[in-house]
Amino acid sequence: MFSFLKKKKIVSHLRLTGVIGNVGKFKQGIEYSSQEEIIKKAFSVKKAEAVAISINSPGGSPVQSHLIYKYIREQSKKNKKKVLVFAEDVAASGGYLIACAGDEIYANASSIIGSIGVIYSSFGFKDLIQKIGVQRRVYTAGKNKSTLDPFLDEKQEDIQRLKSIQLELHQEFINVVEESRSTKLNKKDVELFSGEFWSGKTSLSLGLIDGIGNAEQILREKFGEDVEIKKFEKSKGWLAKKLSSSEDHADKLISVLEERSIWQKYGF
Repeated sequence: MFSFLKKKKIVSHLRLTGVIGNVGKFKQGIEYSSQEEIIKKAFSVKKAEAVAISINSPGGSPVQSHLIYKYIREQSKKNKKKVLVFAEDVAASGGYLIACAGDEIYANASSIIGSIGVIYSSFGFKDLIQKIGVQRRVYTAGKNKSTLDPFLDEKQEDIQRLKSIQLELHQEFINVVEESRSTKLNKKDVELFSGEFWSGKTSLSLGLIDGIGNAEQILREKFGEDVEIKKFEKSKGWLAKKLSSSEDHADKLISVLEERSIWQKYGF
């Protein structure tokens, strides 16, 4: 009878899209420093029932991933607001780490989820430069300053040192996932922390996500058909737009290829 007097429920909604870290000439990637303000604004809406975060990222910097994850959890605790995360095309590697900041995680059945691992890749050019008659001259103060130099022979001690660091970073990633997903994880049949990634449908059975569905659908189911979704999106500054428009074609191509190389391993 008096339903028309009921106020609409409000949910803040922000979007994190792209490779995580400093990517390209104008830092188009997801970085803590560029996302801090918009995240804070989304959580500062006093009447908001929850904060929804849509994420579409193949990963990138582990440091930036951790910083954003921690900041979202801090804001959630400080403002006493539940966090709902929605994976779009990809929430893999650092993208999934950030997704773990959600109290609940949702995805499309065809989303790519997981890749809980650490990777380093490089090339070896020693034979090539010898073939074309180029000499590599390196002078260092500190015997390990030339570690993994692509123009020198690999050293087993350098590889072991790198592997040790990777194992530490991997364990930190595992700790975040286990703390976030707790008893929801299904470790019986699959090694979840091998770096493998899965479809959204399979990820649900593995306990990596809580359900299948998109943001608008799930938010209306949870908060009513008339829920007001207040969107927050980081705008591109005037200077960045101006500089970007004047960027030469070579720089633009390099930026695109740099980001594309990270996305392509997931088939996009």
